[in-house]
Amino acid sequence: MCDHHTNDKHGGTDRRHFLKTSVLATAAVAATGIGAGTAYAGSDKYAPPANPALPPSDMKLNLKRAALVVTDPQIDFLSPTGVTWGVVGENVTELNTVKNIGRLFVAAKAAGITVAVSPHYYYPTDHGWKFEGALEKLMHKIGMFDRPSSYSMDGFENSGADFMAEYKPYIFDGKTIVTSPHKVYGPEQNDLVLQLRKQKVEQVILAGMSANLCVESHLRELLEQGFEIAVVKDATAAAQVPEGDGYLAALINFRFIANAVWSTDETVALLGG
Repeated sequence: MCDHHTNDKHGGTDRRHFLKTSVLATAAVAATGIGAGTAYAGSDKYAPPANPALPPSDMKLNLKRAALVVTDPQIDFLSPTGVTWGVVGENVTELNTVKNIGRLFVAAKAAGITVAVSPHYYYPTDHGWKFEGALEKLMHKIGMFDRPSSYSMDGFENSGADFMAEYKPYIFDGKTIVTSPHKVYGPEQNDLVLQLRKQKVEQVILAGMSANLCVESHLRELLEQGFEIAVVKDATAAAQVPEGDGYLAALINFRFIANAVWSTDETVALLGG
């Protein structure tokens, strides 16, 4: 399991080429599994139901006790150079996810609310795990969110684990909380809940990647911890693979579970933008 984690310059280049071609191949399979030529843009399959059975949200945003939490705003998920772009890129593009996350950062900073980022990193020791779920196996195989070291930043900048460049002015402003990394999907293994409690946060505006994995897992755990959660439905996205449409799966669960499901436009307006 060591060969594809080399830090050698040429090894890293070969690895990136391997990951890119592997994901492109996966994307081709995914397109076949979903239906070749399927167009997501303009589709109404993500529209709210005409006659909902569930009661409407009554969540009222209180800026004095609210925070924006963004999961995994990282290159491997949100950039065409990232290792998952072949399976998430179409949905990210359709939903305008990159821009919408950026709009949330801007609006949250202008509103003066707490902002926290919950990143996903894998260190070399994490590749020694003795058992993994399906997505864990894939993430380790393709080197997703890999960092060469847990005690050095060497090789981090512009790697797949790095933050998107357009978000860095907001993340690196000295005020944004960057939590310890989560390792699977949810925040149970990091300090997000502690950081929010220390800021007396009770409401969370939740966005980031990816919808049916880390976003949904953060939603579930934060709800269990007693927070009121609004998910921003177009400031996230997910993979479409033969096993299914991850975004649609998450959107259904958001409607079932979250205290509110808002668009970026609605959220920015509520933040005073």
